[in-house]
Amino acid sequence: MDDLDSLGNELLRSAARLSRWASRNAPFDVPFAQARLLALLDELGPARVSALAVADHSSQPTMTTQLQRLESAGWVERSADPADGRASLLALSDSGRTALDGVRRARVETLAPLLAELDEAGVARVRTAVGVLADLLRSAEDAENGESAEGTDAVDSSPDAAAPTPGLNPIPTRKDG
Repeated sequence: MDDLDSLGNELLRSAARLSRWASRNAPFDVPFAQARLLALLDELGPARVSALAVADHSSQPTMTTQLQRLESAGWVERSADPADGRASLLALSDSGRTALDGVRRARVETLAPLLAELDEAGVARVRTAVGVLADLLRSAEDAENGESAEGTDAVDSSPDAAAPTPGLNPIPTRKDG
């Protein structure tokens, strides 16, 4: 395994472990599998069951069952797909967004004491790392969507930039101009 493969492996393992730790230790009432699906709906926006199943690496029947649970809880709304009236799009409802925000807030509050143990230099390193990761993710998503980085606004990942709150929609801050 070369150096970048090793770095990529460690990055993915560390991010997954941190996320699992925060979820295990955070007090929230939403079942974890449902919280994951709410986050996926938040990330993708209105989507068909088939697209959600592909994104979640699950079967369509499994996804349908999970979505029915979310609908029963009032966390998901169904609407007609404007591209095909026979199909439905599913999206977070207001109460689904509230439930997801509660999960994210609980995870952040669980992580906060660990971050508070860091000295100023440690906090700055974490901010910088989060900015770099946000830039990498933006580039990957742009490439996935067939967009070029050229012609887009620069993403500010400097330590002084407004860093995303861990677990709360980590979207990079764009410079104004």
